Amino acid sequence: MFELPDYHAPDWNAEILMQAPDVRMQKAEADGIVPEDFHSTSMYPEYFKIQGEWKLAEESRMDCVVLWNGETLCVTEPRNVKQGDLVILGRKEDGSEGIYVHADGFIQRQANGDVFAFRTRRSRETAFSRDYDRFIDLLRYEKEHGKIVWVLGPACSFDHDCRRAFRYLIENGYLHGLMAGNALATHDLEAAHLHTALGQDIYTGVSAPLGHYNHLEVINRVRRCGSIADFVHAYDLQDGIMASLVHHHIPFVLGGSIRDDGPLPDVITDTRKAQDAMRNMVRDATTVVCLATQLHTIATGNMTPSFRVKDGIVRPLYIYCVDISEFVTNKLFDRGTLSAVSITANVQDFAVLTAKNLGMK
Repeated sequence: MFELPDYHAPDWNAEILMQAPDVRMQKAEADGIVPEDFHSTSMYPEYFKIQGEWKLAEESRMDCVVLWNGETLCVTEPRNVKQGDLVILGRKEDGSEGIYVHADGFIQRQANGDVFAFRTRRSRETAFSRDYDRFIDLLRYEKEHGKIVWVLGPACSFDHDCRRAFRYLIENGYLHGLMAGNALATHDLEAAHLHTALGQDIYTGVSAPLGHYNHLEVINRVRRCGSIADFVHAYDLQDGIMASLVHHHIPFVLGGSIRDDGPLPDVITDTRKAQDAMRNMVRDATTVVCLATQLHTIATGNMTPSFRVKDGIVRPLYIYCVDISEFVTNKLFDRGTLSAVSITANVQDFAVLTAKNLGMK
């Protein structure tokens, strides 16, 4: 059975933390402008000394600023800061300026004394059997105790068995929210409606006559219906990812890009609104699984911390990055998401294997 690792709080008796001053603050001079020497947050738990007491910023994420409203710490994007907000200042993170970034809260030691980090990098030469076992155990745990958000690229909609796997995951409670782009939804709806993805049969791969029109036909019909949900109901679609989300009332966020066809009416084309919607989706997520979508994976990683505070307990927030290219997983780490588990695999096989290990026949 899966068990969450214990969180080891900072040693508050350490001399530098005991002697630390209260953190400095300064009011924002105007909306969307923060003072010089502002503190920028990381993915780790961060504590701030205020009126002699160390306080944890419970809803943190990367590249944001911290505000103090007199009672609680608020982590937000600089563009959301209002004139007069108290912004926390300081660049030293060792406690000497009243700021302490705690990067080792979940690091454990094995029986032989070696340091064991519960999340580490993987490569194409790694044996992933143990990673799969841990992942399956984690999903079973999170089904009952957490929130699982999946971030999917269009490759997840091109294969018959992969779409069936996601239908199983959705119907059986292993997917509580989805984030993707226009392409994933378009090709999945094309598959449900016409049994093709980009004009190719999703099982045989054979191109249909004039199949290159199919995704454009689907976009047009969805737009005529007014929404993905209305299209699903109007055409009585039952299989695949988007139809399953609609039937089971699972929320999804589709963020647009410059190259989108259409796009579908549910796609958020304003990048700031899309970012806000994605942040809201992952705000209470405890496990995030990103499959075959480089830009959405990096975006999600940047807005996802390494921890979550639930019922007053600090626990890990697990993020998985699965891609057939090591470049994508390395790019995620390079952008600062240091706590992700990377698995180099074909995502269609990954989804099917996951669903089968969870009970799909």
